[in-house]
Amino acid sequence: MDRPAIIKDSKYRYDSFDNGKAMPGKKGNRLPAMGWNSWNAFGSGNTEALTKAMADAIVELGLDKLGYKYLVLDDGCYKNERVDGLLSNEEVKFPSGFKALSDYIHGKGLKFGMYNDIGTNLCAGATVGTCGHEDDDARSYVGWGVDFIKVDNCYYPWDNATFSNAENARYTYAPNIKSITLRGNGVERVLSAVKDGRLTGRVASVVDDEYVTGLGTFDGTGPENSPVGDMSSELIFEIDDMPQGEYSLVVEYATGKEVGAGQWLQVAVGYGDDEQMIYDDFLKETEGTDAFTCSTELSVALSEGKNVLRLMNHRRQENTLCSYAALLAGFAKADPDGDIVLSLCEWGKTQPQNWGYKVGDSWRILNDITFQVGSDGDPGRGTWESDYTTGVAVQYNKAVIMDEFAGLSKGWNDPDMLMIGMDGLDMTMCQTHFTMWAMMNSPLMLGLDFRRIKKGDEIYNIIANSDVIALNQDSLGIQAKRVYTTTGSEHPDTEYIKDNERVDVLAKPLSDGSLAISFINLSKKNYEGVVEIDIDKILSFIGKKMTDADAFSKAKAFEVTDLWTKEKETVSGRVLKAAGIKAHGNKTIKVKVV
Repeated sequence: MDRPAIIKDSKYRYDSFDNGKAMPGKKGNRLPAMGWNSWNAFGSGNTEALTKAMADAIVELGLDKLGYKYLVLDDGCYKNERVDGLLSNEEVKFPSGFKALSDYIHGKGLKFGMYNDIGTNLCAGATVGTCGHEDDDARSYVGWGVDFIKVDNCYYPWDNATFSNAENARYTYAPNIKSITLRGNGVERVLSAVKDGRLTGRVASVVDDEYVTGLGTFDGTGPENSPVGDMSSELIFEIDDMPQGEYSLVVEYATGKEVGAGQWLQVAVGYGDDEQMIYDDFLKETEGTDAFTCSTELSVALSEGKNVLRLMNHRRQENTLCSYAALLAGFAKADPDGDIVLSLCEWGKTQPQNWGYKVGDSWRILNDITFQVGSDGDPGRGTWESDYTTGVAVQYNKAVIMDEFAGLSKGWNDPDMLMIGMDGLDMTMCQTHFTMWAMMNSPLMLGLDFRRIKKGDEIYNIIANSDVIALNQDSLGIQAKRVYTTTGSEHPDTEYIKDNERVDVLAKPLSDGSLAISFINLSKKNYEGVVEIDIDKILSFIGKKMTDADAFSKAKAFEVTDLWTKEKETVSGRVLKAAGIKAHGNKTIKVKVV
């Protein structure tokens, strides 16, 4: 394979991302998944025996009755290579095979999940990725009785993914562009990319006032860039003074194999349903990113009036969507009535908040929350914050402003598995971690060894708080919105804030007409002041999403229940308060009109 598939259907194109249409086979209206994944607890050292022990413990602890249903085998469960082209169990760790393990888990009243990758290899190295095997693998998973599939993004051939080739940027960025020339109908016109073109998005830029670079989609794997806004860049030429007819188009370009300068170019006229893609392939390689040459002639039809000519490369997103869609289509063929949850784990690399709803039930928003996973006897380690993606606060800071991308008809932002029960997080951090994920409608996938806890202990009381779980599983299915932060932001719902010296206020409408409000201290210091939030301010942000905003707008008193202490009080007036929030702590309340 030297190139991704030709895209013949516009439903896979960038211009379709905001049309609200899911791919055939995508099941909608799922609440966030709840369960257990083996990775944080055991890494690639998970075994059949350990998985059965976790299934037994979930039932013995009564966690299944609280909604924890899915048990997911992560990386390390397959043989290193395919057998007769098919996936097969690693016989030492999983001697009975996946169907027998699936039957055991189903016999407990639980659901069985597995793992793969859209690349050629899994992240741990086994050469059994789904790339090119989507239909065969879907049949295998259906045969094993799989209810949930987590699909990773390592060794993806068309991107510079982890463990992959950095030169694959040639697939994900357009070449540097200096000019275009249009010839035909007695006209020859040279247009400068810098002087006559217009750049969109946050990625592209002008170099030395001579040419344009960065036509592509930035890598969202890390926490550097805000997830809100235009993630891709295009070079736009607006042409309204040339006769209608066919023209030849020549592009002056220089290719590269690095971030910002690639080799794959897309050229289109128009937008959306009216888009005419006239080129979507490699251009001939040049000697360097400043060694400009002219392309062969491309044919383009210009209509009467204004024409919009677009030079771009959206393949980073389109290719990934196509790969996940191929697996989804495989499941639809293998079992048209099936109901498998598809968890996209491409680390936010291709901005899945833009397109993930078309194929997936959730989508990871960043790289892993921890790289210090556990093993049998070692709980692993989590952190509150870091300079990269590891840490509760890092993942939260991005997910908290992504609420408008999520919903019952779409799917859920996934800031990775819960680290509750790992070393490095105290009980206050764990409680707030759980609260954050519940309020943000993130999947509640536990990652601890259940043999380390007992019913009624501190960790158990966190993960078994049914009132907090109910926020996550509320049938209205609306992610909480940040409505205030002590940084003084004028746009707390969309501003990307990474400074953790603050308290946030999140508000979440619930199906019974009430509100959940969470005051969250991100700081490692106690917050000694009082944080106040006005009901009318909350309504200005989420009133349209509430089932009975009118009652709240008229109310003069509220019943307030603390979902962690279980204390109740009646609050008069229109202001809710939280005082003295501990470092990394939270106060989370349910508010009803009296």
